[in-house]
Amino acid sequence: MRRPVALRLQAALGTLALAAAAGVVLTMPETASAAAGGATGYATQNGGTTGGAGGQTVRATTGTAIHEALCGRASSSTPIVIEVEGTINHGNTSKVSGDSCNTAADKIELKQVSNITIVGVGSGAVFDQLGIHIRESSNIIIQNVTVRNVKKSGSPTSNGGDAIGMESDVRNVWVDHSTLEASGGESEGYDGLFDMKDNTQYVTLSYSVLRNSGRGGLIGSSESDRSNGYVTFHHNLYENIDSRAPLLRGGTAHMYNNHYVSLNKSGINSRAGAKAKVDNNYFEDSKDVLGTFYTDEAGTWQVGGNIYDNVTWSERSGDNNPAGPNPQSTTTVSIPYSYSLDDASCVPSVVSATAGANKGLKVSDGSCTPQSPDPTDPDPTDPTDPTDPTDPDPTDPPSGTNLSIGAGSDGSSKASGTSYGNVRDGDLGTYWSPAGTTGSVSVKWSSAQTIGKINIREAAGSEGTIGSYRVLNHDTGAVLASGSGAGVIAFSPVSLEKITFEITGASGTPKVAEFETYGG
Repeated sequence: MRRPVALRLQAALGTLALAAAAGVVLTMPETASAAAGGATGYATQNGGTTGGAGGQTVRATTGTAIHEALCGRASSSTPIVIEVEGTINHGNTSKVSGDSCNTAADKIELKQVSNITIVGVGSGAVFDQLGIHIRESSNIIIQNVTVRNVKKSGSPTSNGGDAIGMESDVRNVWVDHSTLEASGGESEGYDGLFDMKDNTQYVTLSYSVLRNSGRGGLIGSSESDRSNGYVTFHHNLYENIDSRAPLLRGGTAHMYNNHYVSLNKSGINSRAGAKAKVDNNYFEDSKDVLGTFYTDEAGTWQVGGNIYDNVTWSERSGDNNPAGPNPQSTTTVSIPYSYSLDDASCVPSVVSATAGANKGLKVSDGSCTPQSPDPTDPDPTDPTDPTDPTDPDPTDPPSGTNLSIGAGSDGSSKASGTSYGNVRDGDLGTYWSPAGTTGSVSVKWSSAQTIGKINIREAAGSEGTIGSYRVLNHDTGAVLASGSGAGVIAFSPVSLEKITFEITGASGTPKVAEFETYGG
């Protein structure tokens, strides 16, 4: 008899501790590189999934900064790539308002937006007890992130208990090389790791890890919610999951080259007219890995090339209809995209080397050998990579006339004893600070000036305090540049009357001694 998820998790942690005590070396994850190619599976259909490709790249270290990046776009469909580093949690995630966003404080909210990429970089991105909610949105990429311990009951709660949840007219989502995990089942306060409902279509989950949860995920919230589908699951690890790996209610799904380990009650649950194409997967130490369970509304499946290693099957009775012990196809499914199958026998090793966050974004081409991304691609987890040409370069001092001298200035609430004018007086001994760790300060003129470079100088003793920032054309709201750290920031020269430096993240109270502006 299998133990509850929480107890099995404790046992697994104990095993790791014993391994460490025995001197077993556990290697650290390799640094990730940019994904070779692009979206795969059903996310390539319906016009494809490109996320924020071609848009501004923004670095975020808090949930609030993610929301600010969404809200700072010219429109809700302006492409944007949000690079995330650090731990995102309830303490640093606030609601932000704007015409191009619709956010909430208790989750990362991608609502009524499109053309967005969220990618973990540097030391990694962890969404701790905070889910990602996609609603009425399209063309979304989530890559190289960890989402853990999201609860629907207890404290704190987020996103209905889903690590990643999609609902209400969602189209074209690609989640790749991510780790979604819980620490128990519904009785411990957790729900699904990857849920789709209310007309969500053209989704791919690839090279990801789903583990230690009562529920892996679902397609369709009820037997009548059959408007979802066209979902691909490939090269994923499902480990220590009680059921829903996934649960399909209507629609079509394609599962290939996944490794399923310890599916404790049931696995792929095709019901309510669903069609599942199940190719070259490796099922191990599991029970009832495919069938129609907990309903009399049957689904169908097409199987081929799968390996069933120590899989047990229950008796068919009532609403319990496992496909085994000798699974046979009950339908045929036509797949509209191209794909290469690894042989099922090598799936455990290939998935182990490729799936999950911070694994180097390695992929497989069907040769049973993990492939590294193109070495000419930038490395999103390498903070030394020039991912944003507008990042400050303190070794490139500006030349020409500092146009801030003699100009005006204003900004958000300032700390006591500081002044907006201190950033344009040419005196490094005076400074402006926001009333907190974030805020904005502007330089303005009575007539338009052409600006192509700024230099942010921090007061002595506060160097390195400024984290993430945005530079805005205050006249239009356009984001001219974004990045992290003070120094020289260059961008395409633009004519404006007011320019704003917005601090969206900091390690303390910033002190801006000078906000210098130059023509280019």
